[in-house]
Amino acid sequence: MSTTSPFPTGTVLGYPRIGRRRELKRAVESFWKGGIDLAELERVSAELRAATRDRLASLGLDPVGSAIPESFSYYDQVLDAAVTVGATPARFAYLEDAVGKVDLPGYFTIARGEDEHLPVEMTKWFDTNYHYSVPEIGPETNFHLASDRIVRQFEEGKAQGYLTRPVIVGPVTFLLLSKPSESAPAGFRPISRLADLLPVYTELLGRLKDAGAEWVQLDEPGLVSESIDEERSVVLDAAAVAYQALGSAINRPQLFVAAPYAALDDALPVLAASPVEAIGLDLVRGDVPAAVPGLETKTLVGGVVDGHNVWRGDLGVAFEKLEALSKLSPSIAVASSTSLQHVPHDVNDEPNLSDRLKSWLAFAEQKVGQIATLARGLEAGRASIGDELNASATALADRLSAPGVKDNTVRARTSALTESDFSRGDYDARVAAQASALNLPDLPTTTIGSFPQTGDIRKARAAFVKGDITQEQYNEFLRDEIRNVVDLQEDIGLDVLVHGEPERNDMVQYFAENFDGFDVTANGWVQSYGTRATRPSLLWGDVSRPAPFTVEWSAFTQSLTEKPVKGMLTGPVTILAWSFVRDDQPLEETANQVALALRDEIADLEAAGIGIIQVDEPALRELLPLKVADQPEYLKWSVDSFRLATAGAADATQIHTHLCYSEFGVVIDAIRALDADVTSIEAARSKMDVVHDIKASGFDHGIGPGVYDIHSPRVPSVDEISELITTALGEIPASQVWINPDCGLKTRGYDETAASLRNILEATRAARV
Repeated sequence: MSTTSPFPTGTVLGYPRIGRRRELKRAVESFWKGGIDLAELERVSAELRAATRDRLASLGLDPVGSAIPESFSYYDQVLDAAVTVGATPARFAYLEDAVGKVDLPGYFTIARGEDEHLPVEMTKWFDTNYHYSVPEIGPETNFHLASDRIVRQFEEGKAQGYLTRPVIVGPVTFLLLSKPSESAPAGFRPISRLADLLPVYTELLGRLKDAGAEWVQLDEPGLVSESIDEERSVVLDAAAVAYQALGSAINRPQLFVAAPYAALDDALPVLAASPVEAIGLDLVRGDVPAAVPGLETKTLVGGVVDGHNVWRGDLGVAFEKLEALSKLSPSIAVASSTSLQHVPHDVNDEPNLSDRLKSWLAFAEQKVGQIATLARGLEAGRASIGDELNASATALADRLSAPGVKDNTVRARTSALTESDFSRGDYDARVAAQASALNLPDLPTTTIGSFPQTGDIRKARAAFVKGDITQEQYNEFLRDEIRNVVDLQEDIGLDVLVHGEPERNDMVQYFAENFDGFDVTANGWVQSYGTRATRPSLLWGDVSRPAPFTVEWSAFTQSLTEKPVKGMLTGPVTILAWSFVRDDQPLEETANQVALALRDEIADLEAAGIGIIQVDEPALRELLPLKVADQPEYLKWSVDSFRLATAGAADATQIHTHLCYSEFGVVIDAIRALDADVTSIEAARSKMDVVHDIKASGFDHGIGPGVYDIHSPRVPSVDEISELITTALGEIPASQVWINPDCGLKTRGYDETAASLRNILEATRAARV
């Protein structure tokens, strides 16, 4: 293979793909509902891709030097790779055409399920809040080049006048993130199919080369993670085999292997010894490495601009890292540390943030500008960007000294904490006190918290924000919504009720709006999965709670029913994980500040007569560091922050927590250490795989393995739910088991929600007999 062009001096690993106003979400969901046809969906998507290319070029990325990544996805990049290589689960074989290709509607069906066909699982993408679709691989998987969409999108950019860089999940990470198919024999490992998969990647690379691609980006974050369920030696051997084979292909573009989210460590020598031309290093999460044989022949792409957080950062420090990197190779480039899909589009699109706060921030567009600046410095010398480096240092100094960043009252409270503040009473005594206070039946039923956020709710919220209705009018609307939710739950027969959370636009933003130390964005959308996007809040200062804010709604709900009502709070780890958190102090300190604010809210809920309080921690597994050596410290402070929030509760107050989309076996000891009275977890889509970990661990607190996958529009049948309940009861004593959906019902419609909950109750009543 002959070299065709140098690697671009500045680039990003990926870019937000949902659109500045979530145009992709709206188009895809309209297509699902029949509002637009496939041609219109394709047109809107092509316009988004074209606008992204134009914008990145205008921000300083080379339009014809492979600097612009072709990283668009209709739903998920791992699902893209699966349909590209023909990895269609057997239950969806009917979606394939005569040559094994799955069209775009079929692609969505694999992600969302259809009739009796369950969708593929979702779980967290490394330590981010992004969820990927889990491929299912077995000995029977027929790998073949089943989709040329990545080639066509490159050609689309070329026709627009851009020579872009196609991006695809690398073969090693693809297989490491896969699960064995249903028909795979015991002990089968997807990574064992690497030799069968590589010819498909080789063929794809050849197709891209023939189309004119000069560089291709292969994303291999699996190489940096020590949390993947595979022996490290197997991972390193797979990387050596894969990149020797792909690098030796005769007809291919130049290969850029990107490894975001942590340091490559022992995988770096493997890539250095391979024939790949460029290696991406995350220098935000990792340090500039020591010299390794072979690195001097590679282009080293320094990820010095944080793609995972929104702070402006110190460009002077970033440039120093690039200067250090230049000692390892004469060819270096600057990039984002990760894809920018994890941050919003544009700080200047935030009319409600103060100019001072905005001066501390860098969203995707600003990060591209930072990369262009640093690239100019690499080409022309540090002095050429002196003004920009000075401006960065000034903004950082202002941020660290601004009012509210440090609150002496808050810091005095965290400094005064003692061991007793993190410990609740004896569990057996709590069980007895709660049994007497609550008088619940066997296999108690409940939901996770939220009920559907209808169009009427969104309209009322918007009218209130615009000032079209008064606070009291809005409150009365919310009370009516809560009455309806309570009536529905009573009619269905649930044992523990919730108020449905109509007043909450988001489970973290609602708390950010009521805590000091936060700000919220107007347009800061970030993709969570598929068409789902959130607006992470900005945690910039010390955190405290000025006044109670959930108590009114919980107390009102309890006044409507004789059944117990759960107070609903979001836990400290999840508030941190789903916000953009200040990076100027340890996360432990920030988590404890949030925990104390929640502890105050719990005390007020108890005083208002709320006997069950749920403190959601779905992100507990998400923040687990990818390096094993860093995990004990994280697990200690994350567990301690939950215990700090809840340890003040009385024995008779039942504390619940909720976790979802995680490999629970990895953190089962931490879940036990939370010491929640009841833990509800995602389990339906994985068909109760988690209960084996629960049994093996000796977990003895209340547990609610989910029986309804709320991330699919399917309504599970009574028989399907009964089978899940039977599986759970086969591993866990009935005295511990609760029955509930996987997660909150916010994204579902009322018809499917009511039908699913009725089926849950019917299955539960049968199981009680």
